[in-house]
Amino acid sequence: MTDVNQADYTEDGHYKRKIRSFVRREGRLTKGQEKAMTEQWPVMGIEFSGQRLDLDAVFGRNAPRVLEIGFGMGASLVTMAKAAPEQDFIGIEVHTPGVGACLMGAAEAGIGNLRVMCHDAVEVFEQMLPEQSLDRVQLFFPDPWHKKRHHKRRIVQPAFVEMLRSKLKIGGEFHMATDWENYAEHMLEVMKAAPGYANAATEGDYMPRPDYRPLTKFEQRGQRLGHGVWDLIFTRVA
Repeated sequence: MTDVNQADYTEDGHYKRKIRSFVRREGRLTKGQEKAMTEQWPVMGIEFSGQRLDLDAVFGRNAPRVLEIGFGMGASLVTMAKAAPEQDFIGIEVHTPGVGACLMGAAEAGIGNLRVMCHDAVEVFEQMLPEQSLDRVQLFFPDPWHKKRHHKRRIVQPAFVEMLRSKLKIGGEFHMATDWENYAEHMLEVMKAAPGYANAATEGDYMPRPDYRPLTKFEQRGQRLGHGVWDLIFTRVA
């Protein structure tokens, strides 16, 4: 999956400077991705603006809302949206080929409960998402920035998870997954210290993979090689 910008904040919550936590790898769109961007973006795409979204108007209904940060090529997001037609899904991805692939997959699956954005997620959260509008936020396999000097680029930081909390409904969940144990420990440390959250795990700190999160080919390969995957789910309680 991919990541987003991370910002340093002043004490009153305003941006001080931005730290890039992703590298733009635009690449070239395939003909199928380009066609999907042309035909499906007007239907499923949400342009970035500084205005708050009316999600009921965007989806044409009121329903539980799930947002995924950095959906990569979108295969698992499309699978989740198809499996839960009673929910609405929003995906944010900064790489255009991934957005095109997701739109292509969504069109092939014939689903209408998915919308996508091609922008920095921090700015989307800051400027476009209404307070207490989301039932779940997903962050699956973000860039671990495994070198210690790059840890500040990791998206899971105190300022970000505090901003994210305000967009979750009370009882809403922030679901993270990573195959880097050090990043899992970092996520756990940040979330345990974050006000207004409670760990949903009942045994230990981590959760078994929920049925709604598809097992990716990357993850299946990792399991065969004996690599671990850590799922963390924290609930907004205040």
